Amino acid sequence: MTASSFPKNAVCILCTVCSIFTIFGNLCAGELHIIDAHSQVDHKVHLENIITLMNEAGVVHTIVSARGKISPKQLVDFAKKHQGRITPAVRTKGRLYSDNSHKYYKFLEKQLGMADFGAMAEVIMWHAQKGYKAPQVVVQPDDVRVKTALHAALEKRWPFIAHIEFEAAGPERAMFEAKFARMLKEYPTHPFVLIHMGQLRCAEAHQFLKEHPNLYFITSHCNPITVESSQQPWVNLFAGGELSAEWRNLIIAFPGRFILGFDNVFPNHWGKYYLRQVALWKKALSELPHEVAHAVAHGNAEGLWKLLPIR
Repeated sequence: MTASSFPKNAVCILCTVCSIFTIFGNLCAGELHIIDAHSQVDHKVHLENIITLMNEAGVVHTIVSARGKISPKQLVDFAKKHQGRITPAVRTKGRLYSDNSHKYYKFLEKQLGMADFGAMAEVIMWHAQKGYKAPQVVVQPDDVRVKTALHAALEKRWPFIAHIEFEAAGPERAMFEAKFARMLKEYPTHPFVLIHMGQLRCAEAHQFLKEHPNLYFITSHCNPITVESSQQPWVNLFAGGELSAEWRNLIIAFPGRFILGFDNVFPNHWGKYYLRQVALWKKALSELPHEVAHAVAHGNAEGLWKLLPIR
């Protein structure tokens, strides 16, 4: 019997089983397994390529949201096909959000009504223009758009991911820091996550962690591969190919508060760019104490998003 004679659903099941055995084999060999706690995908990327790249990189699970022309149903169907590997995240960002269109609230409600979503993607508050690909978006933390998404995350008990580029915010930084701090204190038992480390320097991140026990950081865009290919003021957690001493010490001091994530956005991110970053982080994490490495690589994400632990 040839491969082409199998029913399509049998081929899909066979591929899923093979990828699971590949990951399981890597784990049995003692490899540190990785969860990508936040990435995005648009219609220019073939969804199955994500699984192929995850298998090649050794990433066991990805929390991903749609952008571009991918519909909520397409994303959910993809996640159903790869249960245990993909968690679909509710999308907030986009023109509807930026324009404060009434359609934004309807779109959010539609996704929240779909039982298969298991997370909420980042909520933009201060976002600098990224060349011609992404415009500047500034939305106050106490804006109704943010509050609506926050209340949904509270109801679903999902971590609330805030996108605030503090370094890029310039004169508006102090106001955003104050309003975000009030948000953290208003809901002290709910987890809040700053993506891209909030563009905070090490001493600033340390202060945030001490003052707000419900605050976490995603490490996306905070490595030399991203920093050297961007003109944005991203924070680099590395010195060469290793974590810098100050960031290493901070992560060891607060091992439960750092979450690995890559935030692939554009099609070129889903390729060698992604593989290089995963490899860099695997090496860096392998040089941390065992418990710390596993917390950052997958344990913290498993706990916050209630993912099934892989042991």
